[in-house]
Amino acid sequence: MLDLSRLRALHAISVHGSVAGAAAALGYTPSAVSQQITKLERETRTTLLERRGRGVALTEEALHLAATAQQLLAIVERAETTLEEHRGLPTGRLSIGAFASAARGLLPGVLAELDRDHPALDVRLTEVDPHLSVDLVAKGVIDLAVAHDWDIAPLPAPEGIAQAVIGDDRCDLLVPQGHRLAGRDSVRREELAKERWICQPPGTVCHDWLVRTLRAAGYEPDIRHQAEENHTQLALLAAGLGVAMIPRLGRGPLPAGVVAVPLDPVPVRRLYALWRTEAARRPAITVAVESLQARGAVAGLGSRRASGAPSLSQGRP
Repeated sequence: MLDLSRLRALHAISVHGSVAGAAAALGYTPSAVSQQITKLERETRTTLLERRGRGVALTEEALHLAATAQQLLAIVERAETTLEEHRGLPTGRLSIGAFASAARGLLPGVLAELDRDHPALDVRLTEVDPHLSVDLVAKGVIDLAVAHDWDIAPLPAPEGIAQAVIGDDRCDLLVPQGHRLAGRDSVRREELAKERWICQPPGTVCHDWLVRTLRAAGYEPDIRHQAEENHTQLALLAAGLGVAMIPRLGRGPLPAGVVAVPLDPVPVRRLYALWRTEAARRPAITVAVESLQARGAVAGLGSRRASGAPSLSQGRP
């Protein structure tokens, strides 16, 4: 008999591409994941991982086994969903993936509320990039994702994925105190052609959105400094090293020497909760999404529905 937890570890490695990534997603240590794979290799009498430089790669046998593991995990999920639905109470493990500023600005309150009101529910949070969220949900690596898109870059929702709008997060232009735009009531994007920019690295949603937005305004942005964390960007702003567009959620108080200036039109990113439609009957999904929407309202996020985006009730099969 193959152990399901070991198959889950192999599947996570196949999705995340590394033992460390799988460990972070599963809430284990890398050593624990490696031990699971070693035991699975012993059970199957098969080499599953091969060293590739500093990382690992799945063997052909491992790839086949990981694909089967995904199917088995889906069957187990359906069984767990049925049991939870019959009990009518949120129970079991609920894994949530969220992008950085949502993990900071929304999830602490949500996790505390779920822990207080539903003690039989084991909620686990992992910080993930929005680019990866949909795929991680679709593959069953996480149960629920908090992702976002921008007005000019809609979030794709493939078949089998339901979504609910959490709210709209507005974005401001941040400039050093004393900057020529610091005292303005509003600024249009066309006025920013000669600025030096601070933003996230290439490949992130916010970087791609900034580049596309400024190109649409008629110029190529001069990106001088790249940093993943908002706090690092704010420190660079305070040092007078450029300007940035940073959303309000999870941004925190602006440091001394940094001023927010409204943009016209105001850039808006829309936050979503995403889950697999086959898991929509889980009471755990229902209470988590309701808590996210309530916390979004408290955080000042708008509640307008995206055109064509299903609500929580519409996401149920």
